[in-house]
Amino acid sequence: MFAGMGACIKVAYELGASLSYVVIFRGIPSVLLLFFWTLFTKRSLRPKSWKLHFWRNISGVTSMWLGFYAISHLPLSTAVSLNYTAPLFIAGWMLAWGGTQRDPVRIAAVVLGFLGVVAVLRPSIGQDQLLPAAVGLAAGALSAVAMMQVRELGRVGEPEWRTVFIFSCFVCFTGFAGFAADGPREIDGLALLALIGVGLQGLVGQLAMTRAFGLGSALLTAALQYTTIIFAALLGIAFWDDLPDIIAWAGMALIIASGLLSIWRTYSEDRIMRGQTALQAQPVGAETATQETRRV
Repeated sequence: MFAGMGACIKVAYELGASLSYVVIFRGIPSVLLLFFWTLFTKRSLRPKSWKLHFWRNISGVTSMWLGFYAISHLPLSTAVSLNYTAPLFIAGWMLAWGGTQRDPVRIAAVVLGFLGVVAVLRPSIGQDQLLPAAVGLAAGALSAVAMMQVRELGRVGEPEWRTVFIFSCFVCFTGFAGFAADGPREIDGLALLALIGVGLQGLVGQLAMTRAFGLGSALLTAALQYTTIIFAALLGIAFWDDLPDIIAWAGMALIIASGLLSIWRTYSEDRIMRGQTALQAQPVGAETATQETRRV
């Protein structure tokens, strides 16, 4: 769904739709669906922390705008690969300021990710595409900031659907602000269909990802997100004849590998920390019983 959304963004832009149109159509379906769902289920839309939502949406919405700009100006597979460098930036942040979280796995993730970015950019873009490439990389960095803010929202007990709803409201607000600045444009029926595709595929992808994280393995779900790069490459080949060469394919593989390493390390540490917390919370008798069970 997210790869298809990227393809629709590219088509809509090529047919004359501005990025403001794209952003508006990306946000409206999520706002409407979640608003009426909360009314039907009698849930509250009042957030637990406006401050956390504000900073999450500053980084998240900016990342979306930058990512959409990169998609509209770069080969689809290249833009999507750059947008998925967020785990690389998280690993780099932990290496620089993580204290005890510095380890060989994260060093390997950063090195692999850096080599992957270089491999994707060198054969895939020309001199006139350096700015969109830098914008796409900045989108990945801001996406990493947004991910860490989402994690903080989860820690204070904010449900995923409310986070998505407030994010979508911010998306629509910035889209209409951009529309007011750009002014209206005439778009044909094909461009309108592409914009509708942006909204519907983005909504279905968001709901599917949220459900997968809620019901399945978080590590496996995070890993499967990287299939977006593969699907984007296939769509680019099918509709734009953007056939990556062997170096670009290798770069995509390195970005995927670095992301998986970083994700695996983060989740393995979280499991260890949760296990230690659970053991500390056990009464003495329960701890003794656990030790005896382990001996058996």
